[in-house]
Amino acid sequence: MKHKMTAKQQKFVDQYIKFGNAKQAALEAGYSPKTAKQMGVENLSKPYLKAAIDERMKAMEDDTIAKATEVLEYFTTVLRGTARETVAVATMDGVEQVDNPPSIKDRMAAGKELLKRYPADDRMLGAQIKKLEAEADIMAAKASAYRAPEGQDGGLNKLLAAIDESIPKGGDVNDNSD
Repeated sequence: MKHKMTAKQQKFVDQYIKFGNAKQAALEAGYSPKTAKQMGVENLSKPYLKAAIDERMKAMEDDTIAKATEVLEYFTTVLRGTARETVAVATMDGVEQVDNPPSIKDRMAAGKELLKRYPADDRMLGAQIKKLEAEADIMAAKASAYRAPEGQDGGLNKLLAAIDESIPKGGDVNDNSD
């Protein structure tokens, strides 16, 4: 059931959205300075007023905050050169407005931003993932060995020592063989 707000309550909602402060919103809506703080808190506790505030905030958010799809679409227009930027150019007759496509630098930046979100399936990325997974497995085995009581590791410490010695120091793995 939709509750009918009074004119004062409607103004409170408007002012609360503007200021984000219940006491100030109550004062601006016409509540007494003596009771403004109490009325502001009371109004925020009323479900229909809170719902009206939330509904208005959601509508404002939808209108003003870009969503991920919108950002990706914009990066794509820049990358493809269909976005336009109006710039002022000095001419012999004064200043002229020129409609320019994005620069190569801007197009490259947009491409990089898109690739961050949609990485290519390249060999380097695969190798990096494989290396990280191997390092995680080694660290898990080491942690397990350190937790095992002395003499109950089933030769795991020797295996770990051999693995540890076989790992190149400095984190530089340059094995390109497949």
